[in-house]
Amino acid sequence: MNESYLLHHYPFSPFCRKLRLALKEKGIEFDLYEERYWERRHDFMIMNPTGKVPVLRSKNQVFCDSQAICEYLESAYPDRPLFPDDPLEQYEVRRLVAWFDEKFHKEVTSRLVNEKLLRHVQRKGQPDGNSIAVGLRCLRFHMNYLAHLLQATGWLVGRRLTLADFTAAAHVSCIDYLGDIDWREEGYANVKDWYAAMKSRPAFRPILADRLHGYSCSPHYAVLDF
Repeated sequence: MNESYLLHHYPFSPFCRKLRLALKEKGIEFDLYEERYWERRHDFMIMNPTGKVPVLRSKNQVFCDSQAICEYLESAYPDRPLFPDDPLEQYEVRRLVAWFDEKFHKEVTSRLVNEKLLRHVQRKGQPDGNSIAVGLRCLRFHMNYLAHLLQATGWLVGRRLTLADFTAAAHVSCIDYLGDIDWREEGYANVKDWYAAMKSRPAFRPILADRLHGYSCSPHYAVLDF
């Protein structure tokens, strides 16, 4: 299948990062359009009335919802699969994708990224310190869970990289931009090794190049051997 795609995205949306990683890993060519989705641009709202990113456009089709799009890509572009062959492992990939896109996002990503980055971009005043404190407490729980998941093979599901890894790394990368992960924690050693492997993949390079004007990234954000 030889399609030309345009991805409406916001660089610091973990859902957009997840889809960018999946597209790159599968070798699918696409262009980027930065969508300030909170402005609810008329043409964008026509494409996706939910007002959410990402939105992927081809010549004849508009695709919405990051997971629905990833599932479509897996079927339409079966080379370089992001799901295992085993049905039980496929289930586990989908469970963990939902875990990070729902629970991790609600408890960590949305609290830290929204309060620190989006308030800055949208000029909405000072961050909510209480929300940030809750996000940081929840981050510790989720990092420990990541460490637990990685104990068996170094990947989240089975013995190779899957969409679960890209989804988790998309969220972790947003938090790492802020410098909110203390990688010196002894219990995070295997998470650090896993994340270093993720950052080293060619698909990750554009993510590490993302910058927000007026908000510097952590010193190690783009460093592979951190």
